[in-house]
Amino acid sequence: EVQLVESGGGLVQAGGSLRLSCAASGFTFDDYAIGWFRQAPGKERKGVSCISSNDGSTYYADSVKGRFTISSDNAKNTVYLQMNSLKPEDTAVYYCAVRAYPVNLSWNYNDDYDYWGQGTQVTVSS
Repeated sequence: EVQLVESGGGLVQAGGSLRLSCAASGFTFDDYAIGWFRQAPGKERKGVSCISSNDGSTYYADSVKGRFTISSDNAKNTVYLQMNSLKPEDTAVYYCAVRAYPVNLSWNYNDDYDYWGQGTQVTVSS
């Protein structure tokens, strides 16, 4: 059974930092991509960042480029999202998700991902 467990969310002031973790287990895909998505109240869930297993390529939404960094520790089966210079508009529930193929043309469509974590709340106060 594929499981993704997010952690690291919390309340932080604007300008602060958080590091989210996504611990993955139960999948044996040869190639895959793990993405971070977020959903603010009343809004659709959107892609934040992604890392592709085949070549380690990383992808970011324009709104977080230069502030967020995605990385992976394969020995721990964990993907991280380091979030710096946080803004109130970053407030959302953050989800990690995995799909059974690496990034080719796109990385940020919800429907492309097969398994999702339960989410972790990030709240940025002004």
